[in-house]
This record gives sequence, structure tokens and C-alpha cells, in this order.
Amino acid sequence: MNITKHIKNILSAIYLSTRRFPVTIILSTALAILLITIQELETKTGGVYNTDTLSKIAMAIAIGMALSLCIKMILEKEESNKRAIIYHAIGAIFVLAYYFMFIKDFKMVTMSRFFATNLMFYIAFVFIPYWPKRQNFEMYVVKIFASFFTTVLYSGVLYLGLAAILFTIDQLLGVNIKSQIYYYTFLLVALVFAPTYFLANVPLKHEEFTKENFIKLFKVLILYIVMPLLSAYTTILYIYFFKILITRVFPQGIVSHLVLWYSIIVTAVLFFITPIIEENKWARIFLKVIPKVILPILVMMFVSIGIRINQYGITENRYYVLVMGIWVFLIMIYFAFTRKLINIVIPTTLALVILISTFGPLSSFSISKYSQNKRFESILVKNQMLKDGKVVPNANISKEDKLQISMILEYFERNHSLKDVKHLPDNFEIKDMKTVFGFESQSGYIYPIEYYTIERDPNYRSLDIKDYDYFLDTRYMLDNATYNGLAVKYDYDTAVVRILDKGKEIYSKDLDLVVKQIIEKNKDVITNKHTLSPDEMSFVDENQFIKVKIQFNFISIGKTDLEQGLDTNRGGKGYEFYVFVTIK
Repeated sequence: MNITKHIKNILSAIYLSTRRFPVTIILSTALAILLITIQELETKTGGVYNTDTLSKIAMAIAIGMALSLCIKMILEKEESNKRAIIYHAIGAIFVLAYYFMFIKDFKMVTMSRFFATNLMFYIAFVFIPYWPKRQNFEMYVVKIFASFFTTVLYSGVLYLGLAAILFTIDQLLGVNIKSQIYYYTFLLVALVFAPTYFLANVPLKHEEFTKENFIKLFKVLILYIVMPLLSAYTTILYIYFFKILITRVFPQGIVSHLVLWYSIIVTAVLFFITPIIEENKWARIFLKVIPKVILPILVMMFVSIGIRINQYGITENRYYVLVMGIWVFLIMIYFAFTRKLINIVIPTTLALVILISTFGPLSSFSISKYSQNKRFESILVKNQMLKDGKVVPNANISKEDKLQISMILEYFERNHSLKDVKHLPDNFEIKDMKTVFGFESQSGYIYPIEYYTIERDPNYRSLDIKDYDYFLDTRYMLDNATYNGLAVKYDYDTAVVRILDKGKEIYSKDLDLVVKQIIEKNKDVITNKHTLSPDEMSFVDENQFIKVKIQFNFISIGKTDLEQGLDTNRGGKGYEFYVFVTIK
């Protein structure tokens, strides 16, 4: 009876959330359907169908979901639906503009902006009902957090239950359940059930919260577990701080990230304990002491990141650490010296920081490109490699400067574009470094990693074995496959396959050269698809001892390995093959 009642309550809540947030639910459902469609197209066409456009549309829909929540909160705050059409029209125009202006590819800049924009809208969704000033905002956030974690729990249980049912049907009833079905089930739970259930628990505008709404379990977790741990962590950081003063060895690298995440967690804790400081002495002491104590630690973090920036310039990651550090520093000053706290300042300013960091001339991308260009130019000037704004080749510079130039170019190639680097000739590519700079790239990264990935067409379920006496499957061997004195040995580092008869080598072949011939012969075909027939993926050879056929099932090799030579690191290569043998 209780279970039935609980299920009815859940269904009732879902119905109400659908009525309250129809646009968001429609978009989330559309996103699930679109992602399923993308997967189906990729599966049925073997990856031949280009789903980039559909993936970009999916990203735009995801942004539309987050924005629609903000629009709904604004409408509820105004207590009027008269402007609903206007607001949603503006939202649709924004999403379309974002799609055409910012969703151009799937590289670092595009994806960073995508995640940052979503995060900014979700933060705004939380604070809009209480902006600019309304009592007990912290309790409202606690309610939102509780609803979120409850939704995650329910969704996890629901997915595992459905997955168990599918697995049982597959194993016991003999019904073939494809692996994609599990993925589709996850999408439907995550993008249809989860948003609907979560939104059903978002408080209405007229709901009021008091200190009594502070969930007891959450209160115990923060006061008696998280806060003591943070206090201990603070003590450790101060010990390390005094060690630095004594040794005068300033921190670098990971210290900045450790301090930053610790500071963000402290900020969250201070936000949540604000409503109960009058009734809890421990919370009151913590709020009074920790913001002032953490300021010197943040200064230490700034020294650490400053050293890295001085050595290697600003990149997106260092920018985020620096900007978030400044934000946390100012929030700590706010907590330390403001008598009457209005904590809506925290999410509001965080959303503003995300906006500034993601778009415009002060964004992480603009500042990072400017910084790395200045660093690049200074190295060229130092080594007299810049004349009339053009790079002058010079092979006689230090190894460190060669490495730094290579790493800067690598950074632009990977995260932006080489066109953003000043002083380079038009259409410059990394492979031109010898000509332009006088030396080859010195970093581990040489070219963007692009692969030829080819599989034997699964429509060919049989293989021609006539004229051969032995079949050896190399897929599951560690270093060799043997049968009746005949052995096939394969060296993964050199890609050389050797065949031995009773310990005597009777054949050897470098498979890199074979793969190169296969790819060059079929390059026009594999440009449009990733499968070849068995004949196209086979190699036949013989000598006075043996006739051998090597049948590839799978080939993966970097395109630049073929263009620049095959004696490169084998970390990016992989071959899977059968060997057919006839002894003469």
C-alpha cells in the first residue's frame, strides 16, 4: 500500500513539473531522442554518416534547457505569464545566435564555452527567485541540493533496475539485447525522468524557508564532519606555509589546485552555515576565524601560480586558477569583514566571473593567446630570430628555448589555431618548423593526432582458407602463437612478424610496410568509410620455405606515422590479424 502511494506521489509530482516546466521537459526529451538518433546513425552506417551537425544541435538544445529554467524563474518572479512568449522568443534567438557564433567544432574553446555557459545558467536558475534580496536563500539552496541528490539516487536505482531487467531478458529468454539499448535506457532516465522528477521538487515562489528547514543530516555532516576536516586541512597548509618560509622554496604546480579546491569548499561551507551561526557556537567561531585564516594561504597560492605564469605564461588552466583564486579571496574578505551577510552575492558574482572568463576580451582564451604570443615573441627577440616581423631560422639556440618554442606552437595547434600565432608565415604547419625555425619540433607532440582506423567488413563472415594448411590466431597471444612446431611471433614495438618452423626462422615481415601499402592502395575508399573487404585487408607473400597470408581484422595508425616515417613511437599503432601458412 505504501509503495503504491509512493509511486502515485512520484507520478503526481512528475505531472506537476511537466505543467510547470513544459519547455524544459520538451527540450530534455528532444535531447534524449536526438542523442539516440545520433547513436543509431553511427551504428547503422559504421561511422560513415557525419553526425557533427546533429551533435552541434544537441549542444544548442542543452543550452536551451538551462536557459529555459532561468526564463521560467523570471516569469514566476514577475507573477505573470503575459511576457512568456516574448521571453521564450528572446531565448530562442539567443540559442540560435550561440549555435551559429560559438558552436563551430568540438575543440577545447568550444567545449569550454559550452560547459561554462550551461553552468552559468544553472547557477542563475538557483539565485533568480531570491535576487536581489530575500530571506533564507541558504535554506532554499539546501532544498535544491537535497532534491538534486535525491534525484540522482532515484535515477541510479531506476537505471540499474531497468538494466537488470534487460540483462535478464537477454540471458534467460534468449532475446538479443544490443549494447546500445543500455545506453538508450540511460539517456531516457537521465534526460527524461531525472529532470522531470528534480523539477517537481523545486520550491514554488510562495514557499518560505526557516532555520527549521535545515536538514538535520546535512547539518550534522557540515558541522561535525566537514568543518573539523577543513580545520585539520588548514593546519596542514599552515605547517607547509611555515616550511616554505624556512626553506624559501616556493610552491609550484599542484599546490595551487589543492589550495583552490580547499578554498571553494570552505566558501560553500560558510554559505550553508550562515543561517545557524546564532544558535551554534562552533559555526559562529568557524565563520569568524576561517575567512581570515585562509587569506595568507591564498596569498601562498598566488605566489605559486605566479611562478608558473612567469615561467610559462598564461594558459586557460592557469587563468581559471588565478581568476577563481581572486574570486575566493574577495569572498573571504566579504565573510571576514561584512557584518550583515547577504549570501546571494556568492552565486551572483560566480556567474559573472564565469561570463567574463568565457566571453570577450578578458576571457581565458583571449588572455591566454595574448600571453603565449608575448612569450613566443620574447624568445624570438632574445635569440635574434625576428626581423621585420618575420621569423628568421636559427638552429644555434639553447635546447630549452627550442623546447619552449615547440611547446607554444603545440599549445596553439592543440587548443586554438596556428593562425593565431604572430610572426608565422601564412599556412604554417608544424612540419614546416625545420624550414621556418631551423630545427624540428622538440616537444613530444608533433602533429594533431589523426588516425586511420579500419576494420574488416563484418558483412564478410567467411574467409578463404584454400591453399593453406595452418591457421594461427594472433589476437589473444602475448608474443607468439604455436601449432605442431610452427610458431608465429610478433614484436609490438617493431611491428615485425616472424614465422618459425621447429625453432628455425623461415619468414619475417615488417607489418608497418604492409599496412602502408594497404592504406595507400585504398585511401580513396577509407576516406568515406572505415571498413574494407577481407581481400583488401590481406597480404600474400612467399619464399622458398613458405607461403603465407596475413589477414588483418583491424588497423589503427596515425596519419603522420605514414607521412613522416614508420620508425616512430608505437603507442598509437595497433594491428589485429590472422596468419595462414603453407609449408613448401
